[in-house]
Amino acid sequence: MPENRPNRSRRELFLHDAFLITTMGALAACGLIYEYLMAHYAGRVLGALESTIYTMIGIMIVSMGVGAFLAKWIRLPFKGFIWLELAIGFIGASAVFVISIMVALAFSMPTYLQEIYGLHPSITTDGGVVKALTSASRIIPFVAGAVLGLMIGMEIPLIARIREQLHGQHLEHNIGTIYGADYIGAGIGAAIWVLICLKMPIVYAALSTAMVNVLIGMAFLLRYRTYLNGVVTLWITHLLLVVLIGALAIGGISWMQNIQSTLFKDQVVYSKTTPYQHLTITERLIGKGLPKITSLYINGRLQFASNDEVIYHSFLTYPALLASARREKILVIGGGDGLALRDILHWDPKSVTLIDLDPDMVSLFAGKDPLVPAQLNNTLLALNENSFADARVKLIYGDAFIEVEKLVSERQHFDTIIVDLPDPSHPDINKVYSEFFYARLKELLSADGAIAIQSTSPFHTRDAFISIGKTLSEAGFTTEQYHTNVPTFGEWGWTIGTPQGASASTRIKQFKDLPVASRWISKQQILAAFIFSPHYFDGSEQINSNRLGSHQLYQYHQTAWKQRDGVFFIDSK
Repeated sequence: MPENRPNRSRRELFLHDAFLITTMGALAACGLIYEYLMAHYAGRVLGALESTIYTMIGIMIVSMGVGAFLAKWIRLPFKGFIWLELAIGFIGASAVFVISIMVALAFSMPTYLQEIYGLHPSITTDGGVVKALTSASRIIPFVAGAVLGLMIGMEIPLIARIREQLHGQHLEHNIGTIYGADYIGAGIGAAIWVLICLKMPIVYAALSTAMVNVLIGMAFLLRYRTYLNGVVTLWITHLLLVVLIGALAIGGISWMQNIQSTLFKDQVVYSKTTPYQHLTITERLIGKGLPKITSLYINGRLQFASNDEVIYHSFLTYPALLASARREKILVIGGGDGLALRDILHWDPKSVTLIDLDPDMVSLFAGKDPLVPAQLNNTLLALNENSFADARVKLIYGDAFIEVEKLVSERQHFDTIIVDLPDPSHPDINKVYSEFFYARLKELLSADGAIAIQSTSPFHTRDAFISIGKTLSEAGFTTEQYHTNVPTFGEWGWTIGTPQGASASTRIKQFKDLPVASRWISKQQILAAFIFSPHYFDGSEQINSNRLGSHQLYQYHQTAWKQRDGVFFIDSK
């Protein structure tokens, strides 16, 4: 700060303040977007969306605090601020590419080494360098987030110092003013992320945000050039970064798709980021004369494979439909691929209402996404038998938790309810596996109807599976659980309940044959699926049901995969 106060008019100081406060708000918006972007993308590529998001946000917040402390070591605030924006712009623009390359390299390196040295697939190449590379690929997203957070944290102290230097005195309410702009800007950034960034490819979101940092650096360079030396170098660096961002914007999408394709065993034929999830469809050719296998991944997690999905969907739909006295009016929650809907329509209902969060998902499987190649479009429509085009189907887009409440208020009733939601691997999904939600579904279900719920693996996630059954019981249903082997997933389980009267299995026993024939399921198979090993449920009294807000089921699911690696332990005693 100069020793003598600069001779500036109030109007000039007001213009400086307006520029700096507006800049702080814009930077806060960028910082918030970076925070969400890094957390969202790291969760997607590492495959542990829920824990990664919270870890990334925590790391970036701590790093911002450290950056605020370190800002005092920047001797020249004007020049330091401009270089800081250049650095943030560069890392913000390139981080997603670097993360993708590292993860893809770690994933593909073992296969690459096997091909080079002609090794048999049974010989693994996951030691030494490969193990180090894999560890680095899991760390680098958090390192990138920490570095970004560190630099973002320096912005507030530097803006505060610059403002006081322009005023030539200590400003009593300087920090409060700057923080006020920061908080408001962060709120605007959150809105931009939800309303705009989530609807565009993540590459464009990153590059657009980085470009704002570059433009702010240029604006500072123009406005405060008298406080700077080495202006030519700064201008050249800015222009080079603009060229880099432009090049990434032109080729970035195709590069990212090529990189991400290496993360899948099969050929990626379609990929799309919606406001709610990342959809990837792959195809695999097995051999001459054999049909290709089409698979759907959501956020990197396999949802179905066309070679055996019929087993999963048959066991999801047939038992509940059999256990229902009528099958005229059906409710499906989830199932945006139309495969459960396909099987339900075989039972000739009068109407089927399907609730799904993501319109883009339904559009993809309804053949209405204009970006889908014609051949893939035909494959998907053949797979679900164009079920969304059936006039009996009514679609509701929205959060099932909210939409079910609307149906209850409208006094709607359904003969059968099928719940085909993703595993409870995220706290947000936890609520639609809660006792409260199941109790609301009970309000919608006819007294002589039945409900079936996708309930994850009874062996890989035993506690979560049992918890779902106990939760449905607590909601007032007569509850049973059943399981079968789906080759792609392994052993899989479902929960079935009836609101009144006999249990589902008792009702199913009364049938001589299936009303709707199937090549892959029979009455005997269904009844056999209700049988578990003699001691499977030992100790289940210690497993809790899932109450709204408890996140109990989410914790069981996380423990199974994070601590036990999905391993099922048998007590030999």
